[in-house]
Amino acid sequence: MATSLVSPDADKARRFRDAALPHLDDVYTLARYLLRSAADADDAVQECYLRAFRHFDGFRGQAVKPWLMAILRNVCRAEFARRSGTAAELADVTEDALPLWQEAESSPEAAVLRQRDSATVRALVAALPEPFRETIVLRDINDLSYREIAEVIGTPVGTVMSRLARARSMLREAWLRSEHEPECEERSL
Repeated sequence: MATSLVSPDADKARRFRDAALPHLDDVYTLARYLLRSAADADDAVQECYLRAFRHFDGFRGQAVKPWLMAILRNVCRAEFARRSGTAAELADVTEDALPLWQEAESSPEAAVLRQRDSATVRALVAALPEPFRETIVLRDINDLSYREIAEVIGTPVGTVMSRLARARSMLREAWLRSEHEPECEERSL
């Protein structure tokens, strides 16, 4: 009778991989918005997954995604502290940023408009103050529930709801301003 001998470490690695890897893209997206740099996001995600794996045996929650997001948030905050104040500076979103969504391109004109709108949305989200930016990314991009967001950022659900409403309002106002700016520029020419 042949028995399969699986080491406890190999079993832990398999369970972690099965639970955590499906959320890698979402964790990376949040890291990109928080750190505003592809290289820093790569490092933060790697550190997040290393910490999560190290403490995986102690994880008793039901949802891995909010747990990973909370770890990532702590990693990013530590990076902000290490930079000692440079985190508040706005950095340009690099060209290698992954698109937040993709649709079939029906025509070159439609593709250009979608690309322009996508870049505008990324820039507007990136310009939001940090608490609003992280809340809207967690909800509208990573699809976490209000309760999961509250757990990740350590605030009451009401605060999450309020930040989300404010962030959406700020985005709406900024979008409207950005739509009217080209008209003003054309008139001044």
